[in-house]
Amino acid sequence: MNEHVQHYRADRFRRGRRGLAVAVASVAAGVVAAGVVAAGALAPTAAFAGGRPDAVQSSLNALVKDDGMPAALASVKGPDGRTRTYTAGVGDIATGAKVPVDGQIRAGSNTKAFTAVVVLQLVAEGKVGLDSPVETYLPGLLRGDGIDGRAITVRQLLQHTSGLPDYMETPALPDFPTIQYRYFEPRDLLDAALAQKAHFAPGTSWEYCNTNFVVAGLLIQKITGRPVGEEITKRVIDRAGLRHTSFPTPGDLTIHEAHPHGYYRDAPDATPLDYTEMDASPAWAAGAIVSTNTDLNAFYAALLGGRLLPAAQLAEMRTTVPAEPLGPGVRYGLGLQSKPLSCGGLFWGHGGTTAGYRSRNGITDDGRAAAITVTAIPGEVGARHMADALDAALCR
Repeated sequence: MNEHVQHYRADRFRRGRRGLAVAVASVAAGVVAAGVVAAGALAPTAAFAGGRPDAVQSSLNALVKDDGMPAALASVKGPDGRTRTYTAGVGDIATGAKVPVDGQIRAGSNTKAFTAVVVLQLVAEGKVGLDSPVETYLPGLLRGDGIDGRAITVRQLLQHTSGLPDYMETPALPDFPTIQYRYFEPRDLLDAALAQKAHFAPGTSWEYCNTNFVVAGLLIQKITGRPVGEEITKRVIDRAGLRHTSFPTPGDLTIHEAHPHGYYRDAPDATPLDYTEMDASPAWAAGAIVSTNTDLNAFYAALLGGRLLPAAQLAEMRTTVPAEPLGPGVRYGLGLQSKPLSCGGLFWGHGGTTAGYRSRNGITDDGRAAAITVTAIPGEVGARHMADALDAALCR
């Protein structure tokens, strides 16, 4: 229920995307035509002073009109330190309600960066060795066909170089309509992964894998003696002052503040499924967090600004390896990605996908930040449009 969703159902969703566009077009197009698209602090909503079209607002409008997204929303912090928020489309297909400005969303795999920060804090405290085997802390946990926790390090978990198979590759877990309200223990997820064969020897390749961060979550709980959500809340969310971000407690299915609804389409001829309410346990330490675009920008600003990690651990987090499957020029550190910008330099972030939401975000070393979310899983073209919109927001 996170970033890896795209890889399992992308083809089926691509075929169904046109149907989703039809389902929302009469509502969304009317909303856009009526001018119910908000640009937060901007006035008029779709232009800067002097009448120049606002590229961010135009990008969100296109994601709704051309890519069939029910809603799109964004938060952009410019070089002047000013934050602007944007919306387009509808927050609820059934009612045509407006998209809440900076509404809460399921942040998906952005959670991995939060989890990695907690592990690295434990490294800084001398409680975990980054290059120590997982076996040191979770003896006997990782055993399977080509899988041995004595050969996998903590660093390799956070960097996706462990070779562990992904629990999301089992047939039941990507069948989202059947598990929308089903609770999974972390051990259930791990068992689904360990029933498969290792994908490669540890440290010999790179592959995005949610199982890595389930193991990281179990490590946090073993070392601290507390639930991973409580540790993330105390060590990251509270420390960074994120007032609209939370890690769902077991059994909590709802998004508690104002939010756009999220939608999932299981087949080309199926009705879009409202996937706003869900049991986030299949994502857990790999993707359960609820947040807002502005809070995500604030989290990455606090992280890169040195407020969450000592300099040595932040440097480790920013030490990257090639991760081309995520896109041209993408590199992956420890729960953190970097990607080149068209205007030069690069940005840091992660991004995330759940069955009802997809987010893309980034922050530059000079403090520019942007986060964009849509309320359905886009197809390949829509995904590229999101990436282009993020690049434009950071480069404008």
